[in-house]
Amino acid sequence: MYLSASLNIDKMKIQDITSFLEKIAPPSLQENYDNAGLITGNNNWDCTGIIVSLDATEDVVKEAVEKKCNLIVAHHPIIFGGLKKITGKNYVEQTIITAIKNDIAIYAIHTNLDNIINGVNGKIADKLGLINRQILQPKKNSLKKLIVFVPVAETEKLRTALFEAGGGHIGNYSECSFSNEGEGTFKGAEGTNPYIGKPGERHIEKENKLEVIFPAWIENQLLTAMRKAHSYEEVAYDIIPLDNSYQNIGSGLVGELPKPITETDFLAELKQSFQLAVIKHTALTGKMVQKVALCGGAGSFLINAAIASNSDFYITGDIKYHEFFDANGKLVIADIGHYESEQFTIELLFDILRDKFLNFAVLKTGIRTNPVQYFL
Repeated sequence: MYLSASLNIDKMKIQDITSFLEKIAPPSLQENYDNAGLITGNNNWDCTGIIVSLDATEDVVKEAVEKKCNLIVAHHPIIFGGLKKITGKNYVEQTIITAIKNDIAIYAIHTNLDNIINGVNGKIADKLGLINRQILQPKKNSLKKLIVFVPVAETEKLRTALFEAGGGHIGNYSECSFSNEGEGTFKGAEGTNPYIGKPGERHIEKENKLEVIFPAWIENQLLTAMRKAHSYEEVAYDIIPLDNSYQNIGSGLVGELPKPITETDFLAELKQSFQLAVIKHTALTGKMVQKVALCGGAGSFLINAAIASNSDFYITGDIKYHEFFDANGKLVIADIGHYESEQFTIELLFDILRDKFLNFAVLKTGIRTNPVQYFL
C-alpha cells in the first residue's frame, strides 16, 4: 500500500520522518489554499517521538511535551493564513507560542493526503468496506511526458531505469512506454568528450525516441535516473505537460459495497462504524445502496461529481442548508460531520509511521479535538 521497507532505528532526525511522509503524499499535491508541511520546529532536530493527531491544538502540544515527543504529525495545519502578530489572543497563536517555547515541531499533511487514493478517503472506504475504488474527481495537470533520444543499443537500459524511477504508469498499468527509431546527428565542440564520434565532426547515430508518462512531482528523480543511465555527455530530451487526468490522484473517492443494502440499513451501519451521534441527510430515494461516493472533511464542492458518478449515497461533512437541495432526489447526501469523517486519519497516519519506523515512539493523541458538541 505504501513504501514498505522499514527502519529499525532508535534515533533519527525530524527530516527522516517528513521526507518519508512526502514520498507518500508529495507537497505538490496540496491545494493552493493549503499550508501543509513543517509549520514549527527544525528538520535538523533529533526526533524524540511522534504524536499523530487530526488537529494540532495547544492541548496536543502539551500532551507531546508530557510524553516527550517533539514532533506532532497532524492532518490539519494550525496556520492557514499569515500571522502578523503572535500575542496569544486566539487558539492558533496560543498553540504556536506553546510549541515554540517547548521546541515542539508541528508537521501538517493535509490536502496532499486527501488527494491520494490510499489517503484520508481510502481510510473512510476501508471502514465502509468499499471495493472497486476510484478517485471521484481526478486531478488535471498532474502528469508530464518525458521524450528522450537514446542510442538503439542502450534503449532497454534507459527504459528500465526510467521505470525504476517511477515513470511509465498509466492507471493500473506499469512499465508503459513508446519508442520509434530514427537518425540523430550531433557535432561536439572542441573540448567535448562524446561517447560516440569525434569532436569537431558531425556524427550520425541510429537512435530511439523513447517516451514515458510520469507524475509531475517525480520529475527531478526521473531526470537524475535518466542522466545516470544515459551514456551521452549532453542528453537530448523534452518534457511536455499533459492535460490528462491522473486517475489515482484527486478529490474524493467512489466505490461499491460488496452487495446492495437498503438505505436505512446503510445509514445504521454508517452510524455504527463511525460512532455517530446523528447523521444529517437528504430525503431517502427508496433505492438500494451499492455505489457510494465520499469525501473526508468539507466536501460540498463534489456533490455534482457524486451525482455524475451515479452513486446512491454521498458521504461528507460541512454541507450547508441550500446545498442539501442539490441532491435533487438523485442520491442521498449524508453529512456526518467534519471531524467524524476524518477521525480515522489518526489511525491511518499511526499505521503508516509505525510500520516504517520500528522501535521508535509513535503515539496516537489521546485528545479529542472536535470543537463541535452535541446535546442529545
